[in-house]
Amino acid sequence: MVDLQPWRQIEVPEPRADEFYEIDLFDRRYRFHGLKALLGAADFDKAGDRNCGLAAKDDVEREAARSILSGLTLQHLYDRPLTDDQGRVDSVMRINYGIDRDTFAEIASKTLGEIKNLLLRAKSSEAKRIGGALTGVMAAAVAKLMDVHELVYAAKKLKRSGKARTLVGAPGTLSSRLQPNHPTDDLDAMSALIYTGLSMGSGDALLGLNPAIDTVENITKTLKHLDKLRRETGAPTQICVLSHVKTQLACLESGAPVEIMFQSLAGTDRTLIEEFDVTADVLDQAYVTMAKHGPLAGEAAQFMYFETGQGSELTYSKHNGIDMTTTEALCYGLARRYDPFMVNNVTGFIGPETHRSNFEMIVSNLQDHFMGKLLGLPMGMAPCYTLHSEITMEGQQIAAELLTAAGANYFMDVYLSIDRMLAYFDTCGHDDQTMREVHGLSPAPEFLEWAIGRGIFARDEDGDVERGPNWGNPKIFCSEEEFERLRKNLPAAYGFESAGPRPTEQVSRAIKANLAAAREAIYAEVTPERMGTIDFRRVATSAGSKEAHLSHPDRGAKPADEMIAELKPERADVQIIVSDGLSAEAVHHNIPDLLPRLLEGLSQQKITAGKPILAPYGRVKLAEALGDALQPKLVINLIGERPGGDALASRSMSAYIAYRLDDDSKKAAAQFSGNPDVRYEYTVISNIYSGGLPPAEAAVQIAERVQQILTAKAAGNRLERAVHDRSHNMRAAMGV
Repeated sequence: MVDLQPWRQIEVPEPRADEFYEIDLFDRRYRFHGLKALLGAADFDKAGDRNCGLAAKDDVEREAARSILSGLTLQHLYDRPLTDDQGRVDSVMRINYGIDRDTFAEIASKTLGEIKNLLLRAKSSEAKRIGGALTGVMAAAVAKLMDVHELVYAAKKLKRSGKARTLVGAPGTLSSRLQPNHPTDDLDAMSALIYTGLSMGSGDALLGLNPAIDTVENITKTLKHLDKLRRETGAPTQICVLSHVKTQLACLESGAPVEIMFQSLAGTDRTLIEEFDVTADVLDQAYVTMAKHGPLAGEAAQFMYFETGQGSELTYSKHNGIDMTTTEALCYGLARRYDPFMVNNVTGFIGPETHRSNFEMIVSNLQDHFMGKLLGLPMGMAPCYTLHSEITMEGQQIAAELLTAAGANYFMDVYLSIDRMLAYFDTCGHDDQTMREVHGLSPAPEFLEWAIGRGIFARDEDGDVERGPNWGNPKIFCSEEEFERLRKNLPAAYGFESAGPRPTEQVSRAIKANLAAAREAIYAEVTPERMGTIDFRRVATSAGSKEAHLSHPDRGAKPADEMIAELKPERADVQIIVSDGLSAEAVHHNIPDLLPRLLEGLSQQKITAGKPILAPYGRVKLAEALGDALQPKLVINLIGERPGGDALASRSMSAYIAYRLDDDSKKAAAQFSGNPDVRYEYTVISNIYSGGLPPAEAAVQIAERVQQILTAKAAGNRLERAVHDRSHNMRAAMGV
C-alpha cells in the first residue's frame, strides 16, 4: 500500500505570467505567447488541437516550436505550472508535482533535448529513475520531440508490470482484458463472450465489463456473475465492472466482490470534477478503502484501474487552454499517485473532433504509451475508433502492431472488435493472439499454465507456446446446447470460426459489410415525416451542417443565435428534446414507439411536459442550454448514438435526463460532487433499440426515472446513492 501524501501539501511553484518564446528559422521569426501555446504548436497535427486553435499553422511553425521546446530546461517547466482559466493550480496539476525531488535536482538543469537523448541512451533502470522525477507536462514535452521509432524504442525499455492474481506486463508476455459488453447487460450473453474469450487465451489481465446500467443493484449482480464464472472456469484472473467509483464503493460496502477498483481520469479539475463527478479526495478514499477492505487486500500488490484517452478535456471545452497530449500526460501524473494495477488508453474513442485520421490516432497512441510508461504506469492500450471518424480497422491494426513492438502490457478483447454496448471498435482476441504469435509473446504465466491444462495452449517439442487443440472453442466450458442458449441474445455475432489466429474469411467479410452499412447511417439527415404524426417545434443549433456537427461538438450544444430570442421560460416539469446526434436512423426507428408512450406515462403521473422539440445536429449538452432558456425541472434529450457494428445497432438511441438543480438541491449536489458550480445532474438510459432496450420498454423506464428524480430532487450518482441508502436502511429496519 502506498502512503498517500496529502495532495494539498504537495509543493508547487507560484504561477508566472505568460512570456513570449521566439526563434528565427529560415529567415522567419516565430513567436509563441505562453508555455501552453508553445506546447500546443510543438505537437503533431491533430483535429482536437486544430479545433481549439492550439495546433501549429504549418510544419515549419511546428518545427520552430519544437526547436524552442528542445532548448528549455526541466527547471523552466517546473517553475511554470500550467493553470486553469482563473490562473489557479488545480488538484491534477498539483498531484503531478509529487515527483522524486532528489533525482529532479540532479537533472533539473538539463534541456528537454538532452533529456530525450539521455532516455534513448539510458538503460532501463536509469530511464525509469528519470521518469520518476518528471511531471506530466515534462513527459509530454519530451514526447513532442520524438519520432515514431523513438516513441517505440524508448517505451520498449520502460517495462512496467502490475500484480494481482496474475502478473501483467512481465517480459515476454502480452495480456488482454476480456471485455464482454452487452447493450442490456444480459448475463447469458456475457457468459458466451467470456467463454469465447477465455478459450482464445484472453482475460489474463482482467474480466472487465462496461455496464449499460450503472446502478448499485445492477453492478452488484454483474460482479457476482463475473465472480461465479471466474470460479467455475478456474481462470486465474481478476474481475471488474467499470462503473463509477462511487457506485463501486457502495457495492463494496454491500459486500460485492469489487476486486479491482476502476475510474476514468481527466487531466483538468474542471473535467474530472464537473464532468466525471470525481475529486482527488474521492480517489484517495477509494484507494484507502480498497487497500483495507478490498477482496484482494493482502494478496494483490496493486488494485486500482484507470482509463484515459486524449481529448476528453477538449470535448467538454474544459482543457484550460492545454493541448490534448499534455492533458493526457497530466492524467498519468494523477494515476501514478495510486500505484495502479492497470492503466489503459482509449485514444480514438471520442471521434473526429479529437482524432480524425489514422495517423492522428496512431501517433497519439504511441505518445500516450510512452508517456504513461515514463511516468511509471503499467500501460495497456486500446487503439480504437468510431465510425464517424475517418479511422479504419487497418489503421487500428497498424497501431496495435506498433504498440506491441513498443511493449504494451495488454490490449482489449472485444469480440470481433465490435463493442456491442459502447458502439466503438477495439482490438479483439484474434488480434491479441496474432500479435502474440508475430512477436513471440505469451499470456501471463499463471494464466498460461491454467490455459495449457485446458488445452487452450500447448508447448511444442522445443518448449515454445503454441495454440492448443481447444484454442477458440468456447464449448470446453459448457455444452453445445448451453452455448447456443447463451449466445441467443448476442448481437453482431457473425461466427466463431477461426483460420489460424484470425477470423475466417466469411466472418471477416460479414464484419466489414456491416461496418460499411453502419458508417452510412452517420450521414443520414433527420426526417420528421419518418417519426409519425408527432407535432414538434423545431430548434436549430449552431452547427449549420453535418460536417460542422461532426467536427465541432460544441456547436451542437448551443441553439443558433436566431433561436435564442424565441426561447422563453415555460417552467413545465419536463422538456423533451429529440435530436439525431450521431444517427438520424436511431430517432427515425425509435421515436414513433417511444415518445407517445413516454408522454402518456408522464401524464399519468401528473407530470407536465412542454411541446417536444426537434433539434437536428444536436449534442447531449444542448439539454442545458434549452433547460436554462425554458426552465423546466428537467430535460430529457432523446438522441441518436454513434452507430455500432451492424446495421441494426446503427439505430441505437439514448435518453439523457438532465435535472436542473434548484437552490436547495444545488447545495446538496455541490457537497456530494465536490463541484461548487454544479448546475445539472444526469441520469442516462442507453442502448434503446430493438436489439437492446426496446423503445416501448424504454418509455416506461424513462418515465419511472423521471418520477424518481423529481421525488428525490437528485439524479446521476447522487440519486443512486440515495436509492442505495434507502434500500440499505429498509433492510436494516427489517433485520435483513
